[in-house]
Amino acid sequence: MRKILLLSSFLAMFATGSRAQWKPAGDKIKTEWALQINPANVLPEYPRPIMERKDWKNLNGLWSYAIIDKGGRMPAAFDGEILVPFAVESSLSGVGKRIDENRELVYQRSFSIPSGWKGRRVLLHFGAVDWKADVWVNDIKVGSHTGGFTPFSFDITAALSAKGDNRLLVKVWDPTDNGPQPRGKQVNNPHGIWYTPVSGIWQTVWMEPVAEKHIANLRITPDIDRGLLTVKAELSMNTSSDMVEVSVYDGNRLVAAGKSIHTEAVEVAMPDDVKLWNPDSPFLYTLKVTLKNGDKVVDEVSSYAAMRKYSTRRDADGIVRLELNNEPLFQFGPLDQGWWPDGLYTAPTDEALLYDIRKTKDFGFNMIRKHIKVEPARWYTHCDRLGIIVWQDMPSGDRNPQWQNRSYFDGTELKRTAQSEACYRKEWKEIMDYLYSYPCIGTWVPFNEAWGQFKTAEIAQWTKQYDPTRLVNPASGGNYYACGDMLDLHNYPHPEMYLYDAGRATVLGEYGGIGLVLKDHLWEPNRNWGYIQFNSSKEVTDEYAKYADMLYQLIDRGFSAAVYTQTTDVEIEVNGLMTYDRKVIKLDEKRLKEINARICGTLKK
Repeated sequence: MRKILLLSSFLAMFATGSRAQWKPAGDKIKTEWALQINPANVLPEYPRPIMERKDWKNLNGLWSYAIIDKGGRMPAAFDGEILVPFAVESSLSGVGKRIDENRELVYQRSFSIPSGWKGRRVLLHFGAVDWKADVWVNDIKVGSHTGGFTPFSFDITAALSAKGDNRLLVKVWDPTDNGPQPRGKQVNNPHGIWYTPVSGIWQTVWMEPVAEKHIANLRITPDIDRGLLTVKAELSMNTSSDMVEVSVYDGNRLVAAGKSIHTEAVEVAMPDDVKLWNPDSPFLYTLKVTLKNGDKVVDEVSSYAAMRKYSTRRDADGIVRLELNNEPLFQFGPLDQGWWPDGLYTAPTDEALLYDIRKTKDFGFNMIRKHIKVEPARWYTHCDRLGIIVWQDMPSGDRNPQWQNRSYFDGTELKRTAQSEACYRKEWKEIMDYLYSYPCIGTWVPFNEAWGQFKTAEIAQWTKQYDPTRLVNPASGGNYYACGDMLDLHNYPHPEMYLYDAGRATVLGEYGGIGLVLKDHLWEPNRNWGYIQFNSSKEVTDEYAKYADMLYQLIDRGFSAAVYTQTTDVEIEVNGLMTYDRKVIKLDEKRLKEINARICGTLKK
């Protein structure tokens, strides 16, 4: 008992000491969750629920950092401490500094390997680092990665020290909008709808032990028409004796199973009374995936899956409708940008990450358009569990061509450089690979409003070919080409159908943007912006209801989905359903839910 008390005292002292060394930078507004951060235990939840192992170690916390000249020597001394995984520009990093294309950010920390991991390979995982990351362990280069929105990992076993602590060093370069890479809404000069840069580590850093031969990825595909669940286990190395077993559970009850060898995907015949996933009943099956060599279990991971189908079909009136599980469903949700006043790209806590999704459900929506940003894996798992369909945007980048948003485009498409095109294609494929197995992903959106748009028909065709199980919205808001599964119009502030496509679904990808300024909840007290502004919650709710009535009338004429701008205020934008600090819901929530339920239920039988 005395040992437990001493350990508790030590941990309390360490946490107190960590807090003393760290505090948020700057004086911008913050969420309530910012107050809950313990630097000794930052975002402690398992970071990859779609493929979970029991053993792992979180490397979030206080690291040393330095800002150096690009291409310069590694620092002899560091500038201070940074709280990982919050971007260096954010308040919660404790730094709040900018870097540009002429500077690099260097991180360093020590770590130990648990004694129980002896004899196993050690993988070092990064949830996301913006933009180019180079990684060393004990002064040994272990890998590099480009791309600001996708996870990556390295096998660091050969670089580990046999005794004592190990040293991890990460160097990051991020040109923000002075480079052609995908970056979303980050700019060096934030204004209007363009926001603060996000550089460096912004998702959880962690390690896990694995066998030399292990499951590297799962690719899960439901087929409700044939009653099959296909699970492709991608292995670190393959031999003819490898056997993959998949067990499917409804709670604790085994309901189906399957096996394969020779790297074949496992096809599991689901029961006749299979439970389908939808926003009203987001049922998830639990999966256990085991890799065996003979009778020996080599690796085992836990996962989950949903039986669901996204498609389109022409209705009795000849209108192409979006369908879920072969039934028409009007998909309606907010434009969700996923920004935080204290953490920028990174939610302060998992509870905060979940909050926006939960409120979206509370508001009566059934869909979220994740706008030119990609979230941590746990965000998508929360959507899977709560029952929210996700339209996933590709983060934009590079230059913008002429935008022709009220007619089909008749100009010359943007030509990217070979480097820029390669960056786009590499990261779009990585994003699709990363998110493929999440049931909530219903639509891929390669381009938004002509931002960096190029080779539209080719990109849309490739996207559909690479993942035929989802819908493709080729260019939300234009430029418009006759490709993909839908024509997506943007109109502010009210709904309007100025184009209609008889061969594809016609959707309203953005509208609304009703603004309300709330004095104590502003990013910048003297600067704010919205498409249209009112002075009270009642006025905003009334205007929202007016637009909803207009939208309702347009559904019979051909709209099959709609996206309202937006979930929260973001920086100087004040057109959110909630304030940027999430402390105030701006509209009458009861009325909002009633209005949205009416819209979402329009096409249901």
